[in-house]
Amino acid sequence: MKIRANCKINLGLDILRRREDGYHDLETVMIPVFGLADELLVERVVGDGVLFENRGLAVDCPADKNLCLKAFRLMQARYGIGGVHIVLEKRIPFGAGLGGGSSDATMTLVALNELFDLHLDEATLIGLAAELGSDTAFFVRNRPQLCTGRGERMEPIDLDLQGLWLVLVKPDEGVSTREAYAGVRPALPAVALRERIRRPLAEWQECIKNDFEPHIFAAHPRLAAIKAELLAAGACYAAMSGSGSTIFGLFDDEKKARLVDTPYIYCL
Repeated sequence: MKIRANCKINLGLDILRRREDGYHDLETVMIPVFGLADELLVERVVGDGVLFENRGLAVDCPADKNLCLKAFRLMQARYGIGGVHIVLEKRIPFGAGLGGGSSDATMTLVALNELFDLHLDEATLIGLAAELGSDTAFFVRNRPQLCTGRGERMEPIDLDLQGLWLVLVKPDEGVSTREAYAGVRPALPAVALRERIRRPLAEWQECIKNDFEPHIFAAHPRLAAIKAELLAAGACYAAMSGSGSTIFGLFDDEKKARLVDTPYIYCL
């Protein structure tokens, strides 16, 4: 079977505190971006092994460490599923803060659930996805969600972004998750993101922040420049997605959006 594994962006990202387990509690709003997606082909094969192929964009990890394989191994250990052939056609840039690897992992779970008639419900799939990463659970629902904890706790949030144009700019340089968290300074905001996100779009630039930006922009000034360029081009709101390095802009004018030099332009 074929299944699309779309990416996401973060609207605001507050790092609240460091936890005893080494992770951080955060609050962020994730929204799916269906226009940019990897494609997975998952087929049953004889035996109980797995054959994995990565096509399209190269990724920065060995094939045997790919999250699709981790998802398969989790499902095999938990439910005893048989062998599969997985082909990943990679289109989402990696190391971009777009959740491409997380989406691939979650959609592998979804595909295996259907392929082997496991009939796992949403809550079970969310629990399995959370074992594979911090933002993997989001892709089970794949709808705007307010995410807390380390990203795995979710509640639906009603956002009307219809008609806006999303522009993604992915520079050549990347930002590792380790680098992003090494420089972060956790702090509780005066007003929670769940309240700020309900303000008009015209106010977002002043009140909705990504806590990774200050130290990452200091180390990677090109990212700060891209954000400034998007705002100068007419974006209503611009920010870094996740831990970077993708910078996105929301435009209410298609012509202005299409003047930005990037192949990643989508209508929400």
